[in-house]
Amino acid sequence: MQKFVTTLNELAKGRASELVMEPYWWRPMPSETTDAAQIPEKTDVVIVGSGFTGLSAALTLAREGRSVTVLEAGRPGFGASTRNGGQVGSGNQKFRVATLIEMMGVRKAEAMLREGVAMLDHIDALVQDLKIDCFFMRCGRFRGAVRPAHYETMSRDMEDLRRHARVDSFMVPRSEQHREIDTDYFFGGAVLPQDASLHPGLYHAGLSNAAIKAGARIIGHTAVIAVQPEAGGFCVHTQRRPVWARNVIVATNGYRQDFNKFCHKRIVPVTSSLIATAPMGGERLNALFPSGRVYGNSARVFSYFRKAPDEPRIIWGGRAGRNAGEMDPRAYAHLARDMLKVFPHIGDVEVTHAWSGRIGYTFDEFPHLGRTPDGIHYAMGYCGTGVSRSTWFGRKIALQLVGKSEGFSEFTGLRFPSHPFHALAPMAVPFFEKWYQAKDALEK
Repeated sequence: MQKFVTTLNELAKGRASELVMEPYWWRPMPSETTDAAQIPEKTDVVIVGSGFTGLSAALTLAREGRSVTVLEAGRPGFGASTRNGGQVGSGNQKFRVATLIEMMGVRKAEAMLREGVAMLDHIDALVQDLKIDCFFMRCGRFRGAVRPAHYETMSRDMEDLRRHARVDSFMVPRSEQHREIDTDYFFGGAVLPQDASLHPGLYHAGLSNAAIKAGARIIGHTAVIAVQPEAGGFCVHTQRRPVWARNVIVATNGYRQDFNKFCHKRIVPVTSSLIATAPMGGERLNALFPSGRVYGNSARVFSYFRKAPDEPRIIWGGRAGRNAGEMDPRAYAHLARDMLKVFPHIGDVEVTHAWSGRIGYTFDEFPHLGRTPDGIHYAMGYCGTGVSRSTWFGRKIALQLVGKSEGFSEFTGLRFPSHPFHALAPMAVPFFEKWYQAKDALEK
């Protein structure tokens, strides 16, 4: 019997079958075990969420001598920490430098930008310190301009980034962009040579092992239902049994915060989707990505893509499709169409994996860490630049919890806004995305 395969051409037309509907990154991750007896009656700190934020906080606190219990509603690492594209930046991509200065003033903006650089350097040092074999590489990022005017805007922003934060970059005109990427779709682009890439599944496994080795417990399939303040601490109610903790950290980002009204009103979950191609000839793949960087573009509704680090595949991501559910392969047809706009000559390449993850967006597009009015610590709202931010803020919130001055962050104490219509925000996301897509199209 002939096996049906899904090529990019077929998926772009909404015809798909035989796709693995889970993250490509999960293949080498260890299977988890769940033992109800592992749940303690008391612990110094409960961390809700086992992504990069929670694991970084757990590692830091365990090294500080605290007893730490990480609770996860699904399998450890179920959320966006193992569902992202594995691109690691400085977290400086959300605002142009000039806009950030207008919002915050020169001194505060420069301090925020420098902290973004420190986030990137920290994850580099952490991977080396823990000896995590996760294909971490300072490969650099190429961001393609989808309009000629975007190239000029990028150029000015790169100059500002160099002036205010001493971040190296260089511009690549359209006439030379084939040395970066084999396409005529872009009008040149910008390169940040210090940006990096990694394998999210292996990085998560390495952080998990380090936190457990330091003494932390990581318990999956144990959803938190409520957190009730008590004298001297909190009673954390789970679906299995309550746990008393002196302190609690919420580290769920784009996933559940319904057990805490303060965080729930301030985070908007936004879905991002990815596909992975089947292995293709290494020579053909390297011709598409001659510089071997990670990639993105300047559209409002943008794509991000790269070579897989462990096999000759393409990983391609963007916003979620809205015509079908996340487990329906047809929901990923727009990603195939976007890929074929950039690489129209690879329609015969097969697609093997499709998956989605939730990004935690904030109403001001800044990440936030701090304490709720009832004393619960939190770190979240990475707005799509979460690999380095989550690792950094997990450590920072842990150090704040134990009262160490090294826990200071320029993002601590920022006003964390909600919105009167926050409950409607998730439903409004698709409409805003359609509007941004229309504006992108009108600018052609």
